Amino acid sequence: MRWKRAAGRALLVCSLLFAGQAGARAGEPAGGPDGRGPITLVTGGDLTGYLRGVLDGWNDRHPREKVTLVELPDAADEVRAQMVTELRSRSDRFDVLNIDVAWTSEFAAAGWIKPVNGAQFPLDHLLPPVVDTATFRGRLYAVPYVTNAGLLYYRKDVLAREGARPPRTWAELEQLAKTVAPKYGLDGYAGQFLPYEGLTANVGEAVQSAGGTVLAGEGARVTVDSPAARRGLSFLLDGVREGWIPQRALTYKEEESRKAFQDGRLLFLRNWPYAYALANAQSSKVAGKFGAVPLPGPDGPGSSALGGSNLAVNAQSRHQKTATELISYLTTESVQRRVLTEGALPPVWADLYSDPELVRRFPYLPTLKRGVLAAKPRLKSPHYDQVSLAVQAVMHDALLHRRSTDATVARLTRELRAIVGRG
Repeated sequence: MRWKRAAGRALLVCSLLFAGQAGARAGEPAGGPDGRGPITLVTGGDLTGYLRGVLDGWNDRHPREKVTLVELPDAADEVRAQMVTELRSRSDRFDVLNIDVAWTSEFAAAGWIKPVNGAQFPLDHLLPPVVDTATFRGRLYAVPYVTNAGLLYYRKDVLAREGARPPRTWAELEQLAKTVAPKYGLDGYAGQFLPYEGLTANVGEAVQSAGGTVLAGEGARVTVDSPAARRGLSFLLDGVREGWIPQRALTYKEEESRKAFQDGRLLFLRNWPYAYALANAQSSKVAGKFGAVPLPGPDGPGSSALGGSNLAVNAQSRHQKTATELISYLTTESVQRRVLTEGALPPVWADLYSDPELVRRFPYLPTLKRGVLAAKPRLKSPHYDQVSLAVQAVMHDALLHRRSTDATVARLTRELRAIVGRG
């Protein structure tokens, strides 16, 4: 109970004072880096329920260091809000945090999570880009647990009738969306364009696929006013203006866009790998009629925003040694296999993407691996939440009201500089 924890902290302070340790570092948790004991793992909602079974394996072998799972709501914004509330209050309620990869820099800069020793984890076995999401200013602050990269889903039955191949470039995508989609009563292309985190990912993908950046120097400089970034933004802005990105796509999050594709209303869809199994379900109107390829770019394959989550240790945890060992357990090959087979989530272990048995069950794995290897982290910044909100607001307004690229870049630059400074 909270009053018991508060009383315990008061007694601890008194004991330290009487022991003559008033000069100890402020905020140093009682257990320190070598503390052992029961811990708590906090995560967003576990939609498949696989995680409790995984943690049972730990608890059976560690009866004195059991882990309790705390599931927060499914929405990422709500998960972050509840975590931040606890962390800002210097609470030790959560020991291990399963955080969105985009939050790592923010949490590290705030001092909420502890740096970790990479030698304790199987980093050499992981897909290289995912490790970068766990670093801040050259130090490792978390360990990759789940990854994700956007894929381009396409109606292979429709393209086959037209003798067309899946698009590798934006020009090919645009041409097919403009000419083939209307012949079959379909919308051309959609991603996730409602003003929420998904729009930030879509914008980042377009910009980086063109060779540009929104921020540089781990969020210290605004770099969106460049020819490459402008080209990326124009891909989205022109698509809405010309109609091959339908106006209704501006109301889509992941699920709305998936359902539009699954109901047979879209020729092309940008979405995460989770949509593959659902679109291939027996009840789906496109089951057996679609494929998935890496996202296109201006001159060839593009670059996805790197999604997923990292595991981090709360800087106030009293049992940091146990917390670190739990993270090591969750990133073993055997648990990572269960992440995929039971959790339906993309693992971070590279070898699993070429495992013949897994590829038979999940045929998109080789494509997803290519997507992850070409992907980049989302807008690294200690001010990530504010930066993401600004990108969402500016880009949705520009898409909705069909603003010019120049006007969009000018406003985005102005608002981002107000957040991060001029570098």
